[in-house]
Amino acid sequence: MEKVTINKYRNIDNGSLRIGDVGKVVKLAGWVDTIRKLGELTFVVLRDKYGKTQVVLNKEFIPLNKEDVISVEGKVIERESKNPNMPTGDIEVVAESITMLGKCTSALPFEIKNSEQVAEDIRLKYRYLDLRAEYNQKMLKLRSDLLLFVRNYMNEQNFMEVQTPILTASSPEGARDFLVPSRLNPGKFYALPQAPQQFKQLLMVSGVDRYFQIAPCFRDEDARADRSPTEFYQIDMEMAFATQEDVFEIVEGLYRAIFKKFANFDITEFKRISYADAIRDYCSDKPDLRNPLLVHDATDIFAETTFSVFQGKTIKCIKAKAADKGRKWFDKLTEFLKSREAKGLAYFNVGENDELSGGAAKFISDKEKLALKYKTEFVAGDTLFFIADEEEKAIKLTNVLRNELGKQLELIDANDYKFCWIVDFPFYEKTDDGKIEFSHNPFSMPQGTLEEIKKAPFKALAYQYDLVINGYESLSGAVRNHDQNMMVELFALAGYGKEVVENKFPALYNAFSYGAPPHAGCAPGFDRLMMLLTHNEFIRDVYAFPMNKNAQDPLCNAPNTVDEKLLRDVHIQIIED
Repeated sequence: MEKVTINKYRNIDNGSLRIGDVGKVVKLAGWVDTIRKLGELTFVVLRDKYGKTQVVLNKEFIPLNKEDVISVEGKVIERESKNPNMPTGDIEVVAESITMLGKCTSALPFEIKNSEQVAEDIRLKYRYLDLRAEYNQKMLKLRSDLLLFVRNYMNEQNFMEVQTPILTASSPEGARDFLVPSRLNPGKFYALPQAPQQFKQLLMVSGVDRYFQIAPCFRDEDARADRSPTEFYQIDMEMAFATQEDVFEIVEGLYRAIFKKFANFDITEFKRISYADAIRDYCSDKPDLRNPLLVHDATDIFAETTFSVFQGKTIKCIKAKAADKGRKWFDKLTEFLKSREAKGLAYFNVGENDELSGGAAKFISDKEKLALKYKTEFVAGDTLFFIADEEEKAIKLTNVLRNELGKQLELIDANDYKFCWIVDFPFYEKTDDGKIEFSHNPFSMPQGTLEEIKKAPFKALAYQYDLVINGYESLSGAVRNHDQNMMVELFALAGYGKEVVENKFPALYNAFSYGAPPHAGCAPGFDRLMMLLTHNEFIRDVYAFPMNKNAQDPLCNAPNTVDEKLLRDVHIQIIED
């Protein structure tokens, strides 16, 4: 339990007093939360991070405003009208003296208790006020506790915490870098790290064996509900002399401990799904397994269809209990999909004796109906939904449809958690013009021999994995390719010469020539983990000082212009459009 600092301002916090403290003389300090007058008495609720205590003023003291910071000395008495909603609701403190510590002289831009209802940019501009709200105080405390818990757990597993550089070289892979000009090296730039990837692999070559870090990462990306537009933190880890299974064992132990401690949730299963099966059954490599709906491929069933909407298209089908929904419901769902770039939505309902009705029913032949019955096992009350489009777009839109049906039909338990490893990602993929390119991480260890990969590059799989929780990617990782020769050969298959590896990744490539152990690792997203634990829809709510959706900080007015002298110091000139 946290302990308050005892000094001249206070000897106890505002959340600790109970009925057993009646008769004690105490000194409290905090913010004035509310002021209520009742006849000659004034009741003030005093607030700090630990809680709230009601203070009774039975005589004139200094004038008080909401959010004044004061110190109060007085005697604890039993409340006549108890408040069961406050942990301190059985008592109150009769003030004997009040000292003003920090006067609130400005009109509040919003009520602290209602800050969640305020527009985002106002909340962020006055974030120091927003953070005073009880919910945000709890969020900060949880974040602090989770950080400490992770550090202690990793230390117990013999991991060494190592800080890696914040200023590094720009990487040609991944997202867009944040660049930092160098004053001492005119015309050259550092980059803020997208991740400590190369450094943690170099630590394995250095003999560290087991490394971790709560690492800040910087990527110049657009904001999403589940992604910060500028920076985020990850539990970065790497293990030498390790396989994929070794990484899974550590991660599963960590997550079991975290969810038990912070969500009182026992993880019963980490399901494993290959990338190919995830795309086949869910049309996503980040499936929300709380949603029971499965996807069926109906392309072959409609190979000879006379329905023009289906002709020449990849056709995906989802069966769901929706036959009792009205026409307006189906129309609204169709409009939703159109807003996500779908051409439309085909469907039919199943009645008694397998009679089909509504939507696309009249276009379904008896042969196609029989094939659909065999594949989906539909029964009366079911609806079959169809997405027909080019393959890549059909997969994307079917994922959108599956997720939306899960919400609309209330199939998802918001308090549940489902975990799955997505494994066996393809190593290469085919470009539009038929060439070979890396599908994800070019530095992952491929499965199989070099000869097998050269014979069938598009069948090659990687020792690469994601952990997905409730439809969110919680971590990514891989067994690393530490074989110099294999690395060069694999890059060559994708059309990159040896000089690309040597020039773009010199530290890593050269280090591998001095004896590198096999190693593997991953990086759980710390902020996304917080978001899942707290059932937050927006990731910004788990940061102390987040950016807005335009990657701006209204509090400090960043980004901003700088003096021309500072630009000259770093050899930069702004050229107006």
